[in-house]
Amino acid sequence: MQIACSWDDANQCLYVPMIDVESRIVGYKVLSKDVNSGMLVEKTIPEANCSGLIYLRCTTATVGASVKPSSKELSNAILVLNIHDLLSLSAAKINATAICLPHDLKSLPQQCLPGLERYSKLTMWFNYDTAGWDTARNYAKKLDERRCLFVRPTDAHPTPAKALSLGLDLKTIYSKAQPIIHQSITTFQALRQDVLSDLQNIDKVQGVKWKRYPTLNKLLKGHRKGELTVLTGPTGCGKTTFMSDYSLDLALQGVSTLWGSFEIRNTRLASTLLRQMAGRPLDVNLSDFDYFADQFEQLQLYFMTFHGQQSIKVVMEAIEHTQYVHDIQHVIIDNLQFMMGVSEESKHIDRYWKQDAIIAAFRTFATRKNCHVTLVIHPRKERDTEELTTSSIFGGAKASQEADNVLIIQDKRLTSVRGKKYLQVAKNRYSGDLGILPLDFDKASLSYAQKRKKTEPSEGFTDETNGITTSDI
Repeated sequence: MQIACSWDDANQCLYVPMIDVESRIVGYKVLSKDVNSGMLVEKTIPEANCSGLIYLRCTTATVGASVKPSSKELSNAILVLNIHDLLSLSAAKINATAICLPHDLKSLPQQCLPGLERYSKLTMWFNYDTAGWDTARNYAKKLDERRCLFVRPTDAHPTPAKALSLGLDLKTIYSKAQPIIHQSITTFQALRQDVLSDLQNIDKVQGVKWKRYPTLNKLLKGHRKGELTVLTGPTGCGKTTFMSDYSLDLALQGVSTLWGSFEIRNTRLASTLLRQMAGRPLDVNLSDFDYFADQFEQLQLYFMTFHGQQSIKVVMEAIEHTQYVHDIQHVIIDNLQFMMGVSEESKHIDRYWKQDAIIAAFRTFATRKNCHVTLVIHPRKERDTEELTTSSIFGGAKASQEADNVLIIQDKRLTSVRGKKYLQVAKNRYSGDLGILPLDFDKASLSYAQKRKKTEPSEGFTDETNGITTSDI
């Protein structure tokens, strides 16, 4: 079956149809030229959860072909992210079908999977950066790792369009694709290209940078997939408010986030997030509600509907399902104590054992699914004059041992000796940098976002962090 593209002369854009497993048109890739830069701009309609794919048989360059495999080239597929890469493969004379995915690296909707089941080998040829490599690993888990290969993202193996423009042989690059699955034992030779890719893309390896908390960028370097973060602090210090502000910063930059708030209802949590995004109370600015609500709906934010005590099995089933369907990158559990049970018959040692088992489950999930997990855990009861440490986290030592990052809200306003509130980075496995971040609360926006200092004309520089690190002490 062949499906033709269409040109919109009035709007100067090309519509390339996307089809589902039954060859029905379910969406479009729209190509147009940016009036300012003159560069081609590509977008998908619908913008989210498009279940369609675009097929191109490399040997005949037929766009939209959707046929059952009857030969070797139809049993092999090359997955790319945009039309430019798709069309570039038509010049490669590779015995395979090129397939364009709907939403770049943002997500691979579950409805697309049946359209890929017919192929015995899937080669992922994504952007030559670490983000492409990480996403390919996640997609491979959906598509069955045993049939997935990946063109390693290095300068020598760029995307098809870039490779064609550089005069590189696409067929040679394709032949160097390697299996996603690694053996239990490996060598540096097998890891060499991954190491090179990390060095070439060090900023992406460090993770997504916060815009509201530049000091966290200085200390933690960024928010990375596959890590486990523990946040603790005394009751009433604002752990949930800080975590919602912290997660909203990342969500605004495209980090798909799943919230599990067992203590605060989702309506109240969403209201807090919306107010933090708007930067002002909306109850006295109701005319602005629809504007900010429309923007908020575009964020990849999901909420678990649990409230109160829940078992780890039920919660993990919901998390794994959401991660599979929506490619979640950040899971927040607020707070861990609600998953441990509150029965009076339970002995303390039983609760410690149960907490260790829950932490182990989240640690395994974070590593296996390459997803960042943040756990909010209450501290032990201590004197209000004492500063919290990693050993103050409730339970055994497993929380601080398993965590890649330990963040502690130190609230000296709640002590008999009055002081300030600040966030302490007490553990940082990635870079080892420790330090503190002053927390100044803005009630109007419910935000702890750091204020940037104004630059004096004679100084010639701006202090963007307003924070303190161990090197400053």
